[in-house]
Amino acid sequence: MKAIILAAGRGHRMGEATNDKPKCLTVFNGRTLLDWQLLAMRKAGINDVAIVRGYLDEKLEKFSSTFFENPRWAETNMVRSLLCAEDWLAEFPCVISYSDIFYGVDVVRKLSECSKDVVISYDPSWLALWSHRFEDPLSDAETFVLGDNGIVREIGNRTTSIADIEGQYMGLLKFTPVGWSKISNYLKTLTELQIDQLDMTSLLSSLIVNEIDVYAVPVESAWGEVDSEHDLQVYTDMIKRQDLVFP
Repeated sequence: MKAIILAAGRGHRMGEATNDKPKCLTVFNGRTLLDWQLLAMRKAGINDVAIVRGYLDEKLEKFSSTFFENPRWAETNMVRSLLCAEDWLAEFPCVISYSDIFYGVDVVRKLSECSKDVVISYDPSWLALWSHRFEDPLSDAETFVLGDNGIVREIGNRTTSIADIEGQYMGLLKFTPVGWSKISNYLKTLTELQIDQLDMTSLLSSLIVNEIDVYAVPVESAWGEVDSEHDLQVYTDMIKRQDLVFP
């Protein structure tokens, strides 16, 4: 098992905080987000971790010995960064992580141990976390509907009903080479411009529409996504109140 961290972007919603560093080097609870991700991977027994980099790529030099480069990071979305790591994806099962999230070892282990070819992690208790982050949780949350046997039936759409949200996707996935082959074949039906503009949630939604099974595993342990400096303050306050227990 190998791991790929998608860290090419700047993170414009962080404002001036990313003027001199990639978003993944934002400090949270005493470590950078990237440090937390690498620690979780190592604790799960994954020592081969590649980083897809772009913005201020030299700042990431000390964090890994393996890099994939997205020189077009400023004009492309996350799926293009994913394609930069195609050599690994075609040959090895890989856990894939966004770089603006924090999480513990449990989620990595659950993904690693799942035998399915395309699998994502989700938080079934999402509402408590979103209620801390947003006055109206539905202003940011997206649909997440499960079918039989843990297969995702819908993901990534806007909704006005909590009933349409059985959890929230966490930004962590696992693809086997068989799963990646299915994804790669789907991507070949798109134009280069369509791929450039494709984010990961939209890719997952498209796979579902094209009858490629996307499985989901629930994770109850502490995690969070950092979209803004406000998020950092929210998580820090939650830790102080012990509403969020994170190492």
